[in-house]
Amino acid sequence: MNFLSRSYDSAKNGIFVSFNQDYTSLSVSTCNGYRILSLNTIEQPLEICQSETEDICIVERLFSSSLLAMVSLSSPRKLKVCHFKKGTEICNYSYSNTILAVKLNRARLVVCLEESLYIHNIRDMAVLHTIRDTPPNPSGLCALSTDSDNCFLAYPGSSTIGEVQIFDTVHLNCKMMIAAHDSPLAAMMFSPNGNLIATASEKGTVIRVFNVADGVKLHEFRRGVKRCVNIYGLAFSPDASLLAATSNTETVHVFKLEDTRDEAGQGSSDDSGQSWMGYLSKAVVASATYLPMLQMSVLSQGRAFSCAHLPQHGHRNICALTEIQKVLRLLVASSDGYLYIYNIDKAEGGDCNLIKQHRLLKKAEPGAAPHSLREPGSRGGPGDDNLEAGSVSTYAGILKGNDPGTMSGTEYTKSEKMNEIASALRRPEKEGFMLTDDQEFPPVTLKSD
Repeated sequence: MNFLSRSYDSAKNGIFVSFNQDYTSLSVSTCNGYRILSLNTIEQPLEICQSETEDICIVERLFSSSLLAMVSLSSPRKLKVCHFKKGTEICNYSYSNTILAVKLNRARLVVCLEESLYIHNIRDMAVLHTIRDTPPNPSGLCALSTDSDNCFLAYPGSSTIGEVQIFDTVHLNCKMMIAAHDSPLAAMMFSPNGNLIATASEKGTVIRVFNVADGVKLHEFRRGVKRCVNIYGLAFSPDASLLAATSNTETVHVFKLEDTRDEAGQGSSDDSGQSWMGYLSKAVVASATYLPMLQMSVLSQGRAFSCAHLPQHGHRNICALTEIQKVLRLLVASSDGYLYIYNIDKAEGGDCNLIKQHRLLKKAEPGAAPHSLREPGSRGGPGDDNLEAGSVSTYAGILKGNDPGTMSGTEYTKSEKMNEIASALRRPEKEGFMLTDDQEFPPVTLKSD
C-alpha cells in the first residue's frame, strides 16, 4: 500500500490518492470529500462510496472491508475510524501533533507523527505501543507489511543517512536496523508476504531490496545515472518477482527480481548444464574485480526490465503491480487527477503499453481536468498545460500551528467499538467462490471482555 500526500498552498487544488493493501480499490480525496473506487476491471472504476462532507486529506481502506481510517485538513491531529457502508464513525483519537501517515493491516493500525509512531490493535483500537523520539520524519515516511503473520513496521532510523529501522508490531520490539543508503530515505515498501523490503534514497538513483529476516541485501537496481530524482513510490508484484518505481520523471521503471540462489552458492553443481550466457556473465563479473570500486558497483546493478512512459510528468504519483481479471497490470495514480493502466509483459519485459486512463475527479471538483478522458498515448494538447492539477508539494508541510492535543477516545464503550469493527471485518455468511473481493471482508478474532 502506497499513498500520495495531499498539500497545497491555497488549500484548493490538492488530491490524495491511496491504494488499499491488495490494490483492489483506490481512495481519492480532495477538499470536497472522498471517493472509494473499485479496480476489479480495467474499464471505468466503479464508485463504491463517496462523501462530500469533509476536507479529507488521508483516507485508508482496510483491504476490501468497510473500515476506513481518515484524517481531515481541518482536524489534522484527529484520526477517525469509520464504517462506510453503515455510515457510522466507530471511534476517533487525537494526538499531540499532526498525523502524517496512517498504515493498517488485519492486525495493526499505525499512526505516524513527525517524531513518534503509535501502534494500535485494530480489533479494539487500543494503543499497544508508542515509539517516541524517532528521528525527524516530516514527510511521514513509513511502511507496514500487509501480511499479519510478518507484521513488521519500517521507518527511518536517521534523518541524515538511509537507515531503515524494522520493528516487530506483534512482539513489540525492534527487529533490526538496515544501513540501506548513504542519503536519507525517500521510499520504502514491503513485499506482499513481508519477507522483503525495497528502499530508495533522496538521491533516487539506486533501489535496493533486503531480506527482512537477516537484513542481507539481495538486489540492487540502478534507476538512473546522470541525474538525481525524487522517488515517489515503490510496489511489488503479487508474487514479488517484479518491483516498480515511480518518480518525478516521465518514466516508471519495473525491475525483475532474479532468483539469487545461484549467487549464494545454492544452485546446481552440474556445470554441463550451464549456458554460454552463464559463462559470459561469470567472465564479466570476474573481470569486474580489476575495475575501480565505483565501476564495479555500477556494473553489478540491475537495469530496468520494463518501462512505462507517463503522458504527463512532474506530478506526484504512486504505482501498483496487480492482477486484474487474472492479467498483470501496472497502475499509476497521479496528482494530475488520472489513473493510468499499462499492459506489462511479465516474460519479455520491454515497453509497457498504455491501454486505459481514467479521470479520478469529478468535473466539479478542484483539480479535475476539463476532459472526461484523454486518449491513451496522448502527450497533451492545446490547453493541457493550463489544467488545474494537484500540487506536487507534500501534505505535511501545511499542517502546522495547531494547539497540541491528547490521546482520547469517543463516547463509545469498548464493547461497542469492538462490535462495530467486527461488523466491518466480518466475512459474509455465504461461503464459496467470490467473483470480486468487494464482498470479502478480512477475518477477525475477538477476545471476550
